[in-house]
Amino acid sequence: MKGLGYLVSTLSVVLLGLVAWPRPDEPQWKATVLVAGMVASVAGMFFRYLSHRKQERELQRVQPTDLY
Repeated sequence: MKGLGYLVSTLSVVLLGLVAWPRPDEPQWKATVLVAGMVASVAGMFFRYLSHRKQERELQRVQPTDLY
């Protein structure tokens, strides 16, 4: 379920980026900053997903007797 949530968040970033894309008469730096922000947001979600997967693997390795 978390993976699906991150996928939806990534789609949201792309859609918002499309709407915010600067017009041809606006400075080029706005497009560069927008793309950098979109990439940073998606990368952050990717790293959080990797962290979640790592935590799940660690929890699966713990035996019930290890908890006492």
